[in-house]
Parts: sequence; structure tokens; C-alpha cells
Amino acid sequence: MVQIGKAIVLSVALTLIGFDQPMEEISLYVDPTTHAALRKAALDSGWPLEDVVHDAIRRDLFRRSRAKKGNRPDERLIAPIRALLADDFNYAQGWTDLQKRLRNKGYELREAGGGLAVYRIADNHKCAKASDLGHAYARLIRRFQAPFPGHSHRYMFDRAR
Repeated sequence: MVQIGKAIVLSVALTLIGFDQPMEEISLYVDPTTHAALRKAALDSGWPLEDVVHDAIRRDLFRRSRAKKGNRPDERLIAPIRALLADDFNYAQGWTDLQKRLRNKGYELREAGGGLAVYRIADNHKCAKASDLGHAYARLIRRFQAPFPGHSHRYMFDRAR
């Protein structure tokens, strides 16, 4: 361990129990607060500092590999649909009125998972989730004071009120 300015360099030879393969040595630059937290974790666990660092890195890499990927829609595709249907969503007085307005423009709402999606009627193409257009199902339920007709997730009506 070497102190450089306010950073501390930990040279750790990471080893894996049960593996015969050689591990590479790496140097980590950590601030004194992080170093103190690592030392405390090592002391509390009874593990060597190198094992605490190795375990923290392994757990973080596992967490990152399991993290949900951002499934954000391409805004260039969503923006024109949002603009086209904005008034229909904003001025509809209920589910029937909203569906009528959307159908007049060649679209309709359908159940999609726990929410709703906008489909183009002509080719049955799913254009966007209603929430991606700024109209989450729960918010529409509250506004219309009723669940979407035929939606299988009726429990959302009770939760959204």
C-alpha cells in the first residue's frame, strides 16, 4: 500500500479459491474513505483485504451483468406518433372516446403486458407503448375512473385510484 496525495494505491494479487490458474496483479487507486471502509469490511468479515476487494469486484460485475438494459424507444420514431395523437389522448373523455379518436387516425389501443400499446390498424403494427407517448396506463385509469375495457390486469384499477 502506497499513499499518493490523497489517493491510496492498493496492490492486490487477486486469487480465486479452487482455481489453479494464475491471477493478474492490479493496482487500485482509492480515496482514504474507501480504503478505511475496505479495511473495516475485511476486519468485520475476518477475510484478508485482497479477498474483500475481489469479492466486491465479483459481486459488482455480476450485478452489472444482470442489470436491466435501457429499452428506451428511439425518440425519432416516437415523436411523430406522440405529436399526431397528443390531442386525442389529451381531450378524450373516456376509453370509448379515446379509441374512437385514435381509430379515426388509423390507430387503436390494445393491452400490452401491464399497460397499453398503440397499434396501427392497417398493418397491425405495434407503434409504441402508451407510456412512451406520455400516457401511462395508471394515469389514464385515474383520469377515466375505469380500467381499459377487457384489460386482464383489473387489479391496477384498484391500485390507481
